[in-house]
Amino acid sequence: MSLDSLFTPFQYKGLHLKNRFVMAPMTRAFATDGIPTPQIADYYTRRAAAGVGLILTEGTVIDRPASKNLKDIPNFYGDEALAQWKHIAERVHQAGGAIAPQIWHVGNTPYGWQPPAPFESPETMTAEDIDATIKAFANSAKAAKDAGFDALEIHGAHGYLIDQFFWEDTNKRTDDFGGNTIKERSRFAVAVVKAMREAVGPDFVIIIRLSQWKQQDYTVKLAHTPQELENWVLPLAEAGVDIFHASQRRYWEPEFEGDDLNFAGWIKKVTGQPTVTVGSVGLAGDFMGSFQGQNSGTANIDELLRRYDRGDFDLVAVGRSLLHDPEWVQKVKAGQFNELKSFEASSLQTLY
Repeated sequence: MSLDSLFTPFQYKGLHLKNRFVMAPMTRAFATDGIPTPQIADYYTRRAAAGVGLILTEGTVIDRPASKNLKDIPNFYGDEALAQWKHIAERVHQAGGAIAPQIWHVGNTPYGWQPPAPFESPETMTAEDIDATIKAFANSAKAAKDAGFDALEIHGAHGYLIDQFFWEDTNKRTDDFGGNTIKERSRFAVAVVKAMREAVGPDFVIIIRLSQWKQQDYTVKLAHTPQELENWVLPLAEAGVDIFHASQRRYWEPEFEGDDLNFAGWIKKVTGQPTVTVGSVGLAGDFMGSFQGQNSGTANIDELLRRYDRGDFDLVAVGRSLLHDPEWVQKVKAGQFNELKSFEASSLQTLY
């Protein structure tokens, strides 16, 4: 099968990419007290120089109490952190790549580290907290544009704050930010998107990462039917989302019965917007095993190419394969599949 189509340029609004491969955001927590280091700049630049079309950074947090659950997750606010992020964007551009920060608030997801303020969640946030959080997202969006980034991604997946508003199990609010339907529970995310869009203007690309599954429960479905999916994602597109990053644990799994379209395929069908697929690309093992110390062998990408050539999605996010093998995209382009490295879980503990 020819891989040429995956190496065609992509353009949407002001975002110009040399190919369809994206480095997926992966939490590393090597930013000392939230300030990115020269090693982090090297880490992203190395992958840009090796042919990745778009770097999505690890999650970077907004200026809100308890927006992070590990102290060395990078900040995307404050003069010191933003100066380092501007330097990282310049380095990636010099290496021929493009870069977007993933902007994040973890919500009520403690991991043993206690932040200097209580964790925020849909259950605990006042109307004033919500308003301040929306403004903090908008401030980080403007900072991304001002620092010379090519786009930004909102983290709306995996059971973190925005996703906690989507999910009926964690959003029991009785005001305008709650409700019995996914459309009603999307109002917080819609408000965040609108504020970020206003902050960056019409041509700066906004991506949002969504998932059905949660770290709290892998079996969750926010949308059980295509109609529920429409009610969830169309308001986000109307608010200003340009590209949807559809997170699955395994990209080849169908989203609904009766059709083999995956999550990204269905969102593209519903919205008409570009989508990113992700989920164990190039690897045989699910990523959750990696966090339990399991290694993973390589897998072919024939099914990925079939779905891409069919038009199911526009971009392909690669996570663990690029974590352990920075030259993965270069090797795929050259057809050097026998030189691809198996994933080793030990790479989660290093920054290379």
